[in-house]
Amino acid sequence: MDVLLVTIGFVCIIIGFFGSFLPILPGAPISWVGLLLLYLTKAIPTNWWMLGITLFVAIAIIVLDYLIPIAGTKRFGGSRAGIIGTTVGLVVSIIFPVLGLFGVVVWPFVGAFVGELINKADRKTALRAAFGSFLGFLTGTFLKFVVAVIFSIIFMFKVWEYRSVLFL
Repeated sequence: MDVLLVTIGFVCIIIGFFGSFLPILPGAPISWVGLLLLYLTKAIPTNWWMLGITLFVAIAIIVLDYLIPIAGTKRFGGSRAGIIGTTVGLVVSIIFPVLGLFGVVVWPFVGAFVGELINKADRKTALRAAFGSFLGFLTGTFLKFVVAVIFSIIFMFKVWEYRSVLFL
């Protein structure tokens, strides 16, 4: 049973990495579920402090992921259309991966720019707002990725520490 929990937990950690970049997957909470499953094994003693702190971090990342792009867009004079455009651009980069990983960077910016133009902003204002929205998106993505890395390191260290008990 422990091996099954560790395996499902590892899958959650991997999905959490993808959730750092894909807006449809809540990366930090899924990674946290991976940690929870690890601590639910009989081999690893449950550390409620660790689970509580990491849960708080996962929830904080969800909140920040919504607030940072809004703050970036507003700071650079943008509107809600820029934020929506950034998200649409990201979805386009996932559905049409023509530019590969570079597309994940380019399409959200283009989406924010087009969103601001649709919102009747002039090109200079739209470009500035698109930059702000894009900067907010990148900041949120970076934070989600850092949390996914930290959660995976915790997971791997615990698995390594208890490897002899987990994998008899």
